[in-house]
Amino acid sequence: MRFVLAITGASGVIYGIRTLENLLLQRAEVHLVISDSGKSVLAHEMGSDKILDILENRNKLSSISGLNIHEVHDFFTPPASGSFAHNGMAIVPCAMRSIGNIAAGIGDNLIHRAADVCLKEKRPLILVPREAPLHAIHLKNLLSLANTGATILPASPAFYHFPKDMEALVDSVVARILDHLGCPQNLMPPWQGA
Repeated sequence: MRFVLAITGASGVIYGIRTLENLLLQRAEVHLVISDSGKSVLAHEMGSDKILDILENRNKLSSISGLNIHEVHDFFTPPASGSFAHNGMAIVPCAMRSIGNIAAGIGDNLIHRAADVCLKEKRPLILVPREAPLHAIHLKNLLSLANTGATILPASPAFYHFPKDMEALVDSVVARILDHLGCPQNLMPPWQGA
């Protein structure tokens, strides 16, 4: 399995970190892109803007051998091309600026370009907005992307599994992301009814 994962400047970068950890635990090849503002939010919310340091400090992985990190302004990387076959892309979290640029077809950085490639190549594109509340322009952009084939998966955690801590809440969203990417997960079992 091969995926593209992006982290943008919205709050909630832990969703992106947990998605990355779980993809790597499945031994997936992951092409990671972090926006400039995403690095700032990583530093604020996780204590560092260096993804390798964050992964090491969290000590959840025995190996990061499938991880490929690309700079956000480098268009000469595989995710920028439609000929680069992969199983899907997730932008976690996805800032409203990125939503707007992708909806308008503006590929001004590698994240927006890779998302545009997913749409034109009909590959899964999962967008995880965390913004609230939403105004009409946000909703219009989200609807436009949904109509174009993207999956809009808000960072809205589930409570029916009686989460014991913040990581369990985060993992309820990550489980849905992995499900929509077609990646096996055991973070949260499917609902079996009450």
